[in-house]
Amino acid sequence: MSNAEPSPAVAAPAPKTGGGRGTVLILAAALVMVSAVCGYALYTLRGHAAQGAAGSEAKVEKKKEGPEAYLPMEPAFVVNFQKADGLSYLQVGVTLMSHDPAALQAAKEADPVIRNALVMLFSAQDYTALSDTAGKQKLQAKALAAVQKIVEERTGHPGVEALYFTSFVMQ
Repeated sequence: MSNAEPSPAVAAPAPKTGGGRGTVLILAAALVMVSAVCGYALYTLRGHAAQGAAGSEAKVEKKKEGPEAYLPMEPAFVVNFQKADGLSYLQVGVTLMSHDPAALQAAKEADPVIRNALVMLFSAQDYTALSDTAGKQKLQAKALAAVQKIVEERTGHPGVEALYFTSFVMQ
């Protein structure tokens, strides 16, 4: 039995190299680097967002120079439209608002064109769609877009900022 190998319990322990402490230091350094990059990214994004918000506020303020001016479209619009159980009618009073007097002047000069576009739009509506507030708001947005398109063709910019229904009667 002279060729017997030593048993594992008698084997010499492996020398410690201090790898546990080095690994912890490397991980801590990596964590600090990742935190620094994330912090810089957040700081930069917030800076750009603040600049973007300031820029959009400046655009809104620039757009709203001068007092609000209103142009009532007289007389009120009266149109017939199809209802499930027969014909129905809609009477809508419309007023345009802008901070640009030139846009309202262009709208006044284009009154027949605007009235035609709005009559066609109003008469194409569905009674049930207009029965709730959401339907009226959608119609208001479509009417504003139609007016802005006509004014933009004449002035080069939409100009009219809002369209208000001053009366709304369905029967």
